[in-house]
Amino acid sequence: MKKAPFAQKAPEETTVAQVQHVEIDADQAGQRIDNFLMARLKRVPKSRIYNILRKGEVRVNKSRCKPDYKLAAGDIVRIPPVRIAEKADSPQPSHVLTNKLEKSILFENDGLLVINKPPGLAVHGGSGVSLGLIEVLRQMRPDARYLELVHRLDRDTSGCIMVAKKRSMLRHLQAALRNKGQSGVRKVYQALVNGVWPAACKRVDVPLLKSEVGDGERIVKVNPEGKPSLTEFAVLQSFRDFTLIEARPITGRTHQIRVHAQYAGHSLVGDEKYGNDEINESMRQLGLKRLFLHAAELGFYLPDQSELTIVRAPLATDLAGPLSRLPKN
Repeated sequence: MKKAPFAQKAPEETTVAQVQHVEIDADQAGQRIDNFLMARLKRVPKSRIYNILRKGEVRVNKSRCKPDYKLAAGDIVRIPPVRIAEKADSPQPSHVLTNKLEKSILFENDGLLVINKPPGLAVHGGSGVSLGLIEVLRQMRPDARYLELVHRLDRDTSGCIMVAKKRSMLRHLQAALRNKGQSGVRKVYQALVNGVWPAACKRVDVPLLKSEVGDGERIVKVNPEGKPSLTEFAVLQSFRDFTLIEARPITGRTHQIRVHAQYAGHSLVGDEKYGNDEINESMRQLGLKRLFLHAAELGFYLPDQSELTIVRAPLATDLAGPLSRLPKN
């Protein structure tokens, strides 16, 4: 009998936290008190957090503080008793999933995890997803003081994703992601596209505009009123009717690689939003069940290190299989 990916948690229960006195360390310094409380009291509504701040129940160094107060190293924060209701039937990850993620760790040090995210797993819960990568990691490591996503991958995209284990690392890498120069984060994807990608097409530099249609679905189009967007492309392998390409997004727009490839006349295989339905159906016959997009490599500089750290994730097996069955030129 096949195991379900999630087991159901037993009955609803309510706990009451005791008064806490928390000393702020250097890694926690610099953030607003309201954000600090929301991260620490994850199951407490925002309205309740602002209420206890407004009433003066939260104290910093024995004094009242406003929500925008920025914490400093050495501050002592008093957190009052707060009633926390746990969700009934809260999903828990199966042993199959947690074992898979343990084996998917590509890099780890005291401040960072890089994981080869499996396809089909959302990076976080919400919008109909009860449990995502970050929630699973927090359950796998209950003693971890801090685990936050540095960036995101779409649910169907496999490959390298960074999770910060320290707030200072999160700040460092998110600043690097905003930096498009030599010290920024280098992202490399592999994708299979329809047709023969011209070797001369090395860059697509057109603005992208994101909008929402029914039910909050996002659609992205090339539009002069959109944000500047640049992707670099290179051919990795040619097949009779397809091309395996490398894509390096210089900017980080929603669906950027998919829309830039479509604009170039070669949409991604398996792309149900921007792709070709007939070709997608023919590839399903070869075993391709999802978008052919894989985050193959990350390059980044760790704090106080001058040498680039490079982490690679092998092509996912559900992509490698159909690829091996394509006729070559």
